[in-house]
Amino acid sequence: MDSLFTVRDRTVREDGSKYSYEAMESLTNYLLKRTKHRPLVGVICGSGMGGLADMLEDKESFPYHEIPGFPTSTVAGHKGRLVFGVLKGVTTVCMQGRFHVYEGYSLWKCAMPVRVMKLIGVKTLIVTNAAGGLNPKFKVGDIMIIKDHINFPGFAGDNPLRGRNDERWGPRFPAINNAYDLQLRNLAKEIAISLGLGEFLREGVYAMVGGPSYETVSELRALRTLGADAVGMSTAHEVIAAKHCGLRVFGLSLITNECVMDYDVERAANHAEVLETSNRRKSDLENLITNLISKIDQ
Repeated sequence: MDSLFTVRDRTVREDGSKYSYEAMESLTNYLLKRTKHRPLVGVICGSGMGGLADMLEDKESFPYHEIPGFPTSTVAGHKGRLVFGVLKGVTTVCMQGRFHVYEGYSLWKCAMPVRVMKLIGVKTLIVTNAAGGLNPKFKVGDIMIIKDHINFPGFAGDNPLRGRNDERWGPRFPAINNAYDLQLRNLAKEIAISLGLGEFLREGVYAMVGGPSYETVSELRALRTLGADAVGMSTAHEVIAAKHCGLRVFGLSLITNECVMDYDVERAANHAEVLETSNRRKSDLENLITNLISKIDQ
């Protein structure tokens, strides 16, 4: 098994491309032989949001470092486990922690688990993240349904689909407009209102930047001018990979900090604030996502 990810794929890693389809099949078979679950929904848990995976019933967990070919997560608030189980009667798999470019991984490798989910049988992907609020109407603790994204690494030619395309995943030039499923967005709004979360609910555009440094005042002002409502260091590449291989996508950002867009302000963004806000909104996010999963029509 390990040989699939060593010498044979060295040039693949070096040119920024992705693991082969056959390698992904082998990795998938490794997991399917070790779990009885066959999930229809996949969830990527953002910073401080891994508690959703703990809610799964009949859990089977796989630490990332034990899965051949998987990267490992190094960020606080990301436990680094792939968790299979049942949530509200729906078989689900959760990434309890994701991978980021600033950890030293290529974008294709950060998005690689999405393709594993596809081969496992997942039909719908739910992505969550912690984000800084750019829209002046947003407050810390707001929950933003993602309606679109701006993939800034892509502006510089860095894309998870970069390299030779394998048609078994999807087309060479996939359309990414309407990446975030309208039906799921509307369903989430209805659920949020029924749960009494309407006061904190927003909808907007998420901008992905590379990190790990937080943005300068000028960078934040530029992002806002371009139409971004929130900014973070993840998600866009995962959504691109998901759409490429035919998954439905729903995205959610928790606004964990207010972006500093004034030169005269001494306050600075920090990761502790992100985790604190995530913990405060934990139960609301979990209720929203679990109810959404229970109502998804597969």
